[in-house]
Amino acid sequence: MSEVKSVHFKNLIEGEWRESSTGEVFEDRNPADTRDIFAWFPQSNREDARAAIDAAKDSEMKWQTITPPQRGRILFRAAEMLEGEKENLARLFTREEGKILAESRAEIGRGIDILRFFAGEGHRLNGEVISSEDPGIVLYTEREPLGLVSIITPWNFPVAIPAWKIAPALVCGNTVVFKPASATPLVGLKLVEALKNAGVPDGVLNFITGSGSTIGMELIQNKKINGISFTGSYHVGQKISESCAQSEEMPRLQLEMGGKNPLVILSDADLAKAVEVTVRGAFGGTGQACTATSRVIVEEPVAEKYTSLLLDRTRRMKIGNGLDETNEMGPAVSEVELKKDLDYVEIGRREGAQLLYGGKRLHGPQYDHGYFMEPTVFGSVNRTMRIAKEEIFGPVLGILAAKNFEHALELANDAEYGLAASICTNSLERAHVFARNIQAGVVKVNRPTTGILVQAPFGGMKKSSSMTFKEQGKVAVDFYTFTKTVYMGIT
Repeated sequence: MSEVKSVHFKNLIEGEWRESSTGEVFEDRNPADTRDIFAWFPQSNREDARAAIDAAKDSEMKWQTITPPQRGRILFRAAEMLEGEKENLARLFTREEGKILAESRAEIGRGIDILRFFAGEGHRLNGEVISSEDPGIVLYTEREPLGLVSIITPWNFPVAIPAWKIAPALVCGNTVVFKPASATPLVGLKLVEALKNAGVPDGVLNFITGSGSTIGMELIQNKKINGISFTGSYHVGQKISESCAQSEEMPRLQLEMGGKNPLVILSDADLAKAVEVTVRGAFGGTGQACTATSRVIVEEPVAEKYTSLLLDRTRRMKIGNGLDETNEMGPAVSEVELKKDLDYVEIGRREGAQLLYGGKRLHGPQYDHGYFMEPTVFGSVNRTMRIAKEEIFGPVLGILAAKNFEHALELANDAEYGLAASICTNSLERAHVFARNIQAGVVKVNRPTTGILVQAPFGGMKKSSSMTFKEQGKVAVDFYTFTKTVYMGIT
């Protein structure tokens, strides 16, 4: 797994590396330097997707005969393989997705931790014995695999999100067809390679690349699919939900979608710390996270001072290629995403928000071949503006003023999404009130909205999630298993 230099990769189907039946390919470019085309991937079609699905379906019985602890040991071996290549993978990650190296290293490390965590779950896939009213019956439950699972992931966390879906799916005894986002297929492939080399049998884990509108539909509509786990936009998630609702098979569905995440700054907060919390949440990963801070809601008595400190810190941010470890923010992942971010800057201006800093594409020798923009801060934002309501998915932050804590909480909940939320305060009482009343699946206090731990459940409310099964933590196995209840007559 050495550094890649313009290599042609293939799909993994039934343990074999195969070209697409179309013969077509798409390029994988460095968003910090688009002259750097370092990989090509198959532009697959539905025929290829069906082949991957058939391979996974045919492999179900042989994978389920391997015990959960044995499956866990395979995940442990894959984690060790990734650990040995951690630095090379981080540099490849930055080249492909654009994150700064510190963020890439952190995500590779997180993917490794996820594999180890769910490897341990192989020893904990337990049912329970239930007291029976009938003394002649032993009543118990056991977990069984869901079956064949489609896993469809986004480009912004191309290691962590596939890992936290694939690892529990495998350890629970399911087979998988995995489609990564076309903007970042290579680091996802490296995860698959590690699992294959660690001993996942042929056909159990299949990897296929191509358009979501083509192969993605097959991975949703094919009658052999037992479950679908998707992370992406609300628009796409809604279409998947509608398609599944119309299916006779009614596959189990897990959706994690967008966010419009608030950070509340109260008058008693440590403002210097609040600024660092803001910058990390809003501009880390170039703001390209479903948990990124998009709205800052500040109590009026400290709004002016907080804003001044935030602008000073934002001006000092160094933007550039993530391979330069002095940089704090990298590029947008693509021209499409950059244009969308800049379009929202214009929308904010037209709506009457005050552009306090940023809002422009960066130019110069280090920027002209990449998708770089300034971190952007808007003031005088009100709750009716599109930049206060719609997910932007870039480094564009809006500041709203609140009269008091109750007003701040009201503004924070005034969104269609409910993924993550945070509050900066020195009041334990208000922190608890906020945690109890905020409409979000992830709540932080004096910490950025971004950043989650593998051992804790993850998932949102409202339009951020299908609100069915949580991801991560020990509850993640609930989606990938069903519970069978056994009444064992002994007399």
